[in-house]
Amino acid sequence: MTAPTPPFRDPRLPFAKRVDDLMSRLTLDEKTAFLHQFAPAVERLGIAAFRTGQEALHGVAWMGPATVFPQAVGLGATWNEDLVRRVGEAVSREARAMRARDERVGLNVWSPTVNLLRHPLWGRNEEGYSEDPKLTSAIATAYTRGLRGDDPAYWRTAPVLKHWLAHNNETARDTSSSSVRPRVLHEYDLRAFRETVEAGAVAGVMPAYNLVNGRPNHLSPHLGRHLRTWTEEDLLVCSDAGAPSNLVDSEHYFDTHEEATAAALRAGVDSFTDHGTDSSKIVARVRGALEQGLLTEADVDAAVRRQLSVRFRLGEFDPEHGPYAKERDFDTPEHRALAREAAEQAVVLLKNDGVLPLAPGTRIAVVGLLADECKLDWYSGTLIHRSTPLEGLYERFGADRVSFAEGVDRVRLRTADGTFLHVLPSDDVPDGARAAEGALDPALLAGRTDLPPLTTDATGTELALIDWGEGVLTLRAPDGRYLSVAEDGYVRASADQPGGWVVQETFRLEPHENGHLLRHTGTGRPVQVAADGVKVAADDADAEVFGLTVAERGEDAVTRVASAADVVVVIAGNDPHINGRETEDRTTLRLPGQQERLLRAARAANPATVLALVSAYPYAVDAGTLPAVLWTAHGGQAAGSALARVLAGDVSPAGRLPQTWYADDADLPDLLDYDVIGGRQTYLYFEGTPLFPFGHGLSYASFGYADLAAEAGDRTVSVSFTVTNTGEVAADEVAQLYVRAEAPSVPRPRRELLAHRRFTLAPGASTRVAFVVPLSALAFWDVAHGRWRLEPGPYALLVGASSEDVRLSTTLTLDGEPAAPRPVGERGLEAADFDEQSGTQIVDRTKTAGDAVTPAVGGTGELLYHSCDFGTGVTRTTLSVAGTGTVEMALDGGAWTPALSPSAPAAGPYDYTELDGAFTAGGVHDLRIRLRGSLRLAHVGFSG
Repeated sequence: MTAPTPPFRDPRLPFAKRVDDLMSRLTLDEKTAFLHQFAPAVERLGIAAFRTGQEALHGVAWMGPATVFPQAVGLGATWNEDLVRRVGEAVSREARAMRARDERVGLNVWSPTVNLLRHPLWGRNEEGYSEDPKLTSAIATAYTRGLRGDDPAYWRTAPVLKHWLAHNNETARDTSSSSVRPRVLHEYDLRAFRETVEAGAVAGVMPAYNLVNGRPNHLSPHLGRHLRTWTEEDLLVCSDAGAPSNLVDSEHYFDTHEEATAAALRAGVDSFTDHGTDSSKIVARVRGALEQGLLTEADVDAAVRRQLSVRFRLGEFDPEHGPYAKERDFDTPEHRALAREAAEQAVVLLKNDGVLPLAPGTRIAVVGLLADECKLDWYSGTLIHRSTPLEGLYERFGADRVSFAEGVDRVRLRTADGTFLHVLPSDDVPDGARAAEGALDPALLAGRTDLPPLTTDATGTELALIDWGEGVLTLRAPDGRYLSVAEDGYVRASADQPGGWVVQETFRLEPHENGHLLRHTGTGRPVQVAADGVKVAADDADAEVFGLTVAERGEDAVTRVASAADVVVVIAGNDPHINGRETEDRTTLRLPGQQERLLRAARAANPATVLALVSAYPYAVDAGTLPAVLWTAHGGQAAGSALARVLAGDVSPAGRLPQTWYADDADLPDLLDYDVIGGRQTYLYFEGTPLFPFGHGLSYASFGYADLAAEAGDRTVSVSFTVTNTGEVAADEVAQLYVRAEAPSVPRPRRELLAHRRFTLAPGASTRVAFVVPLSALAFWDVAHGRWRLEPGPYALLVGASSEDVRLSTTLTLDGEPAAPRPVGERGLEAADFDEQSGTQIVDRTKTAGDAVTPAVGGTGELLYHSCDFGTGVTRTTLSVAGTGTVEMALDGGAWTPALSPSAPAAGPYDYTELDGAFTAGGVHDLRIRLRGSLRLAHVGFSG
């Protein structure tokens, strides 16, 4: 007889009942094993092994060849939700197809990244969509809908949003704390996550490495307080790699890993990504926590249930494995066309004095370090197809009309005995592109040792030297391979591109005696010449002192081709693995010095010089002397052909900047200043003049805006207007609607994006654009009462082509809830609910929940609370504090009260005591509080 089908295998039953049945069949040990990223099989139940996590930020990554779409910031620059949804759909189809032939390919995809691009020096700028939460959530929602699929019950892939929460720095990323005041938390950082989760196509989130308000994100109380209230779906929270161990090892937040693991699980982490494929340590920690009473089986069950919910939605336990199991679309013509369409739509025309589009027959000089490159980043797949700007222009204009100069310095390195570094030929060695076969963890991929090390001879090998800024160099052999150092320490010409978790292809030339030390940055060790080949030395005493012989300066080659052309196209930008990437923030907005020199040389030789920036982030460039400037993110496999088609006018550019391009480093806040309101950050609050504003982007057509109509209803605002293509070519336009509160009681954005739409218009054609915006989108977080509030008064509605290019405007006066003073006489005051501050930071009140405020680095800080209502009068104050130091208080601009301080030092930062003192007030006043020392203030109460 055939055994009956267990209920968890019955697709006719609701998922919840099937999960219940499977949970009842699992032992505690089996459930505990499921908590690691690599959940083992349960053979007695026929359950296969499962892993959380498959990188798929702009294509399936790390698992070999796949379609590579533009970087996420490039997808953000399209401002096109329909396009991004189709990209997500293509990526998820390829994930299914790749899994059919390689079970290592996961369906729980760790993307998209919805961290807001608050600071343009963040090393992972390429991974986000925008500095604006509304645009970020719109693009992220589109991508997750594509990844999820449109079946009402089953998911093609299960997307996890990264990285929860307020994460914009790689510098000390696992130990730094983002101080996030309540308004910034609700109006900015939470908002991008919330609107994406509420759209219904998100399977979970990944906490970030950093701390927020002194508490590690893997213990975030907001996972339960906010995230899991936004949807009825079970959300899976997957830790970031190694982060669970960081709670003890680098953050020292707990003394033992059992405490840390238990705390993370109770906070809402369901899957622990730690120690690679080795689950034994996490399993042992969970078992230890259970034995010590730090966890219960119910805690384990809650996490396992959420993981199983995702697995059921993916169809794993169905007889036919769900409706998406037979997906086989991979590298299809449709996917290739979509990759090119996405790359074309991502191009942003920043400036054009008429030199673009290039006329047929134009003689073009293509120059620059990225002119013949198709760069990948850490989260790219392996290219199947490849198009560089040079190749695209060759194809579009003909090789006879296009000349090329890369602009590298061509050098030879001379040893102390007069010989030169020499690259031995390696024609008989097959190619070995990094990650071509796929790897669950590409950080573990080793450098090649099957090629001969460098040696020396009398003539040497001419190397292409590229300075990527800050003294970081790459050296490339004539066959195109980069000098690299493998685990055995020898220097070889072995890498197709710089890459890897620790880049082994970068060096520094350090002045030393009468020459230079060639220091390998990956190991920090200098290069020496040994009898068996060139390798890194144990220390500086054994280092070779090199002389640098320059055969040709890059500027000379650029000048030569530029002077003979009608138009010069300079392709400049970054290598996504160098000076700005995961683990490394940038230090400046400026282009690397070598690229600035090449740009100046081209401009001096030929005034008709177009700058095309291909980069993962904004730059501060001198655009005033250039007739045209474009920007595109690294555009994936079709980047070159897309850029060429835009330059030729086959496609009118319509990308828009997803973040502010600042004119100078001096315009930037400190990297760790997360207070976008107080720090006047992003287009929302920045009061200076940007190089190019948020939403900016030009076209080869022109567009007229007219007939603005706006009306407020009970719950929504309706806005409509007409856009007409007044140009001579068909083109896309991106219409943008912003709002500004005209008489706010608190600082509000200068303007804030409410809605946008990208559409195509033929010459002379018009369309009516209509938006319906919920009134809740105009509300702000009222810290005085701890909730959202729509303020009554006038609101300016601004319509145009960018945040600064406003074509139409009108003002609506809205009803709302008037401001009310803080009822501090009744309920006291939470310290973190300030209106303004100086010299303070928010820290954790306890290890599980709550905020406190302390002076920054043990100094002096002040807090200001507006409109505090003390009722008929108070005579005493009670302050909840920890640590050592003093507290003073003042009303309005009056004198400070006598300082209050703890009578004895606290045992620790979470050991609070109550300070009681005289304080007389009545009616409504502004309250100032001054903190000194290392005191933590959590709450202020009033009585009497």
